[in-house]
Amino acid sequence: MGKPNFALAFMLALPLLLSSCTNPQAQTGNTGPADLVIGSKNFTENIILAHMMADLIEDRTGLTVRRTVNLGGSSVTWKALLNNDIQLYPEYTGTIVANYYLEETGTAEETLERAKTLLAQDNLEFLEPLGFNNSYALAVTPETAEQYNLRTFSDLAKVSSELELGAEFEFTDRPDTYPGLRDLYDMHFRRVKGMDQGIKYRLIAQNDLDVASAYTTDGQIKVINLVILEDDKGFFPPYHAGPVVRDDLLARYPEIRDALNELGGKISEEDMQELNARVDEGYREDIVARDFLIEIGLLQK
Repeated sequence: MGKPNFALAFMLALPLLLSSCTNPQAQTGNTGPADLVIGSKNFTENIILAHMMADLIEDRTGLTVRRTVNLGGSSVTWKALLNNDIQLYPEYTGTIVANYYLEETGTAEETLERAKTLLAQDNLEFLEPLGFNNSYALAVTPETAEQYNLRTFSDLAKVSSELELGAEFEFTDRPDTYPGLRDLYDMHFRRVKGMDQGIKYRLIAQNDLDVASAYTTDGQIKVINLVILEDDKGFFPPYHAGPVVRDDLLARYPEIRDALNELGGKISEEDMQELNARVDEGYREDIVARDFLIEIGLLQK
């Protein structure tokens, strides 16, 4: 941390590093017969969590899991679940309530209970939360924060017309992200550019981007030494992570519930940020997932 030259060099080298360390099998899973299919969204954290869930199911139940990870954004993965192309994946309470069902969120507990109620309408179940809240955030470099005297979203809104925002594609149009943020804070950036997560962090590290959307558990926050601005009006809802599973799968294999609930409350925000950072350093998501389960005593070496 705090070494801009090292961080920049690291970010520029990252695509080559990751491409050399990625295992296609880990991304697509086995293609043979399987008892169930687990999916994930197209970002590091969700892929890690999917592998953890698959490892626990296979270890505890003996079932064969096909890992179809890195499917795409929220809408793609959600549709795959509803269509039974996958039977479970890691999801977030705020996304379920605000994005899929277009309802108001509340406190962490209220949002969790509302998510469970809404999912039940579609014969889905949200199992034990994993223990961390991965909220959206807006991040700037220390230099940008100092130049514009930025501490809060309200501070940013005052100068947003001078700045460029880089964000994942779905952040630019989901109601629980930029459109709602823009309306609440009267925040209108000079330009909003949709892009992949890795590109976003590389650009802000190179000072080619003023503001980046972020997840509070992103490993790159530490690597680049970014400043997370305070959501002073409390726009972003709670996003507690947990497994979403089809009821028909649980009816067929009820032991899956017990296996996945062992992971309930086991992952802190600091843990998740560290796991994401390990992948950023070049380790495969499936290896990072399994190593963590061994570290906390849920799997044997």
